[in-house]
Amino acid sequence: MSESGNGSVAVLGIDNLVVGYRDARGRIQRVVDDVTLSVGARERLGIVGESGSGKSSLALASLGLARGALVEGSVRVAGTRYQPSLRSMRSIRGSVIGLVLQDPLSALNPVVPIGQQLEEVLTARGSSRAVARERAVTLLDRVGVARARERLRAYPREFSGGMRQRVVIAMALMASPQVLIADEPTTALDLRTQRKVLDLLKQLCDEEEMALVMISHDIDVIADIAQRTVVLYSGQIVEEGSTSGLLDHPGHPYTAGLLASRPELEGPIPARLPSIVGSPPAPGSLTRCCRFFPRCSFAQAICREEEPALTAVGVVAKRDGERTERAHTSRCHFRAAMVAGSLVAHPHVAQVVSP
Repeated sequence: MSESGNGSVAVLGIDNLVVGYRDARGRIQRVVDDVTLSVGARERLGIVGESGSGKSSLALASLGLARGALVEGSVRVAGTRYQPSLRSMRSIRGSVIGLVLQDPLSALNPVVPIGQQLEEVLTARGSSRAVARERAVTLLDRVGVARARERLRAYPREFSGGMRQRVVIAMALMASPQVLIADEPTTALDLRTQRKVLDLLKQLCDEEEMALVMISHDIDVIADIAQRTVVLYSGQIVEEGSTSGLLDHPGHPYTAGLLASRPELEGPIPARLPSIVGSPPAPGSLTRCCRFFPRCSFAQAICREEEPALTAVGVVAKRDGERTERAHTSRCHFRAAMVAGSLVAHPHVAQVVSP
C-alpha cells in the first residue's frame, strides 16, 4: 500500500483523476483536472473550495457515480486499484466506502420507511432481515435518534432536517466502511445542529476506527474537523497540507482569500462581509496560466503566461503542543513568499473586498 499525505498507510487513494463533460459543441470541459490525493487509516481529510470548484464531482466520480461524465484515472482502495466506473466500484461502494450526501431529503426515498432503506444496505449483500434490523436499530441509537426501534417505521418527512442527516449517516455506516465521504453534510443545517453533526462524525470516526473525507465550502467546518486539508479551485488542487499549517501560514492566495472572507465575531459589524472578488473561471477557459490570476492581487506576468506546478513548500505547524514538520504543497509561483507573509499585493486588484 502507498502512504497518505500524513505518512500513514493509505486506505483510499485517487490517482490522476479527470472528470469532464461534453459541451454543446462536443468539446470535453474538465471540472476535475488531474487530481491525486490519499487518505490514511483513521485520518480526517478536509476538501474545501467554492461552489463549482469540483468537490462533489470529485467525490461522485471516485465512487463511479458521476453520471454522464467522462472519467479518467484510477482509485486505490485498501491496496487494490479500480477504474472509477459504476460497475467496477459496485463491490466496494457502501461497504468499504460510505457516502453521506449533502441533501438528506433527496438522499432518502420519501415513500419508503427509513428502516427498510437502512436494512436494504445489508440485505442486498446477503444478510438476513433480522440481522439488518438490529444493526439499523443500533446505528440509529448511536447517531442520536430517540426511540430507534419505533422510528424504523417512520417516513423521511416525519424527521427534521438534522434528524434526516443523522439517518443518512447511519445508512452510510450500515456496512461498516473503512472510509466515510461526507459531501457538505451540514450545509442545510442551523449552527447548533451543525455542531452536533460534526461532533457526531468525529466520535463515530474514533469509535469505528474509520477514515473521513469531509467536503465543504465552509473553511471553518474544515478547520473544526479535518487533520489535513486539500484546497480545490477550478478543478485543481491548489494547496494541501496540515490544517493547522494552512490556517496559520496559507501558501496560496486563494486559501488566504477564503480565510479572509470569514466574518469576524468581534468588533463592529461591517456594511458588507469580505469576499473574494470575481468568480471562478468557466471549465476550459483558463488552461495555460494560473487559474486564480484574474482574481489575485499578487498576480504578476508569469502568472498569466505559465501554469504553476503543485510543489512542496516548507512550513512548520504546531500539533498537540509540539513543533512538527508537515508536508505542505502549493500551486503558486510565489508560494514561499506567500507562506512567509512577504508577498506584496498590487493596488490595481483587490483580492478581498472590505468596504
